[in-house]
Amino acid sequence: MFGTVVVGVGIAGLARIRDLMNPMPSSPSEHLKLFGFVSRRSFGNINEAKQISLEDALRNKDIHAAFISTENRSHEETIRMFLEAGKHVLVEYPMALSAKAAHELWEMAEQKGKVLHVEHIELLTEEYKQLKKEVAGKDLVKGTLHFTGSVLDENKSGFPAFSGIARLTWLIDLFGDLTVTSATREKQKDKNYSRMTVHFQTANK
Repeated sequence: MFGTVVVGVGIAGLARIRDLMNPMPSSPSEHLKLFGFVSRRSFGNINEAKQISLEDALRNKDIHAAFISTENRSHEETIRMFLEAGKHVLVEYPMALSAKAAHELWEMAEQKGKVLHVEHIELLTEEYKQLKKEVAGKDLVKGTLHFTGSVLDENKSGFPAFSGIARLTWLIDLFGDLTVTSATREKQKDKNYSRMTVHFQTANK
């Protein structure tokens, strides 16, 4: 069995705990053993998974991999700690708040001989796979991707562009490299409202 720990118990972390505690029959998850979860908040147990300290997760030789599901800003530091401790790491997208940090982490994982995997689960959904089939072989002339959500804490999530970066990855996966041609941001603090508008251009303009 391959020992694992989940770090962070937000929506993604809770889903990880659920799936590790109840793996699909004959799936690779059946070979993963959840030793516990790490959280700054005190929970005790969640779905029979026990809460353990970060120090225990890093020291435990039976834990081979960490699933990191914390806020964006803490990804980089947490990845470094688990790689230093000789663990494999799976982290929710995005891996870090800068390309420089991401490259450093890839190099660190390579030097340690460990797997560092960034998971963007939306790219694995049936809806997205269908969308990819529909645009295959077609030329993009013009298009708009609009999405909404609650206003996020920038101290935890990073600059607002990171709130939408997962959606931008759709566009790159569908249409290739993109160049930013303009970007604006509108804020109305009294209404707790923020809007970012970005224009991109494909390689063939």
